Amino acid sequence: MKWDWDRRTCSRRGHVTYAPTEPHLHDRLRADTALGEAWRCLRCGDFALGAPHGTGKATDAPLVPRGKALRDLFILRLLAVERIVRGVFIVLVAVAVWEFSNSQTSVQQFFQDNLTLLQPIAAHFHYDLNNSPIVGSIQKTFSYKHSTLLITAAALLGYALIEIVEAFGLWAAKRWAEYLTVVATAAFLPLEVYELTHKISYLKIGTLLLNVAAVLYILLAKRLFGLRGGAAKFEAERHSASLLEVETSAGEHPQAAQPTK
Repeated sequence: MKWDWDRRTCSRRGHVTYAPTEPHLHDRLRADTALGEAWRCLRCGDFALGAPHGTGKATDAPLVPRGKALRDLFILRLLAVERIVRGVFIVLVAVAVWEFSNSQTSVQQFFQDNLTLLQPIAAHFHYDLNNSPIVGSIQKTFSYKHSTLLITAAALLGYALIEIVEAFGLWAAKRWAEYLTVVATAAFLPLEVYELTHKISYLKIGTLLLNVAAVLYILLAKRLFGLRGGAAKFEAERHSASLLEVETSAGEHPQAAQPTK
């Protein structure tokens, strides 16, 4: 079963109708029914009862995403959700690092006291806490300088800000956000590959594959950096998706559609 992005979107958000002032287009997009006038939706092509949502010249008609453009918008918003979740998580980590930098000594003392209490329990289960990689990693953080922790917290906040800006830009389908996402994501790919050479995990592999797929998709689908015709071709594709412009260029009557309530 083929997924109809246009009609499914209209079922959630409602139809988008427009009355062009050009007589030949006005008559082709309007229909009289027993229940009153109906106008053809710019997104799905069905007729919707009631007055049009806007009127004016055909060139001033709203560009309504439809078909492939709707699918692309859905994918961009999935990426936006992933970016905002990641950004919020990084902010929380940055706050934790900053809090730790201000109470490093007390946290270290608390950890050492509880580590001493856990020694008998660990020994009972034949687990050597003194040679534990997890315990060793935690103890290593206590040797970091206060200034180093502050720099780390600031760097994390900067990274989180980039992720959050990307998220809002992608949600609004802004072209600058697509460029930012590609550049920022690609810049961290070598680091992710380097981490895999030290320790492989399903999470790291999944994250790497997701980021590579996101970069390739946005590059090709949005024709960034001149690929596949660049911005000019992308804008032409967007405009050709407008029902009014398709009908104008075709010079023929659209296929009949049934009025809908």
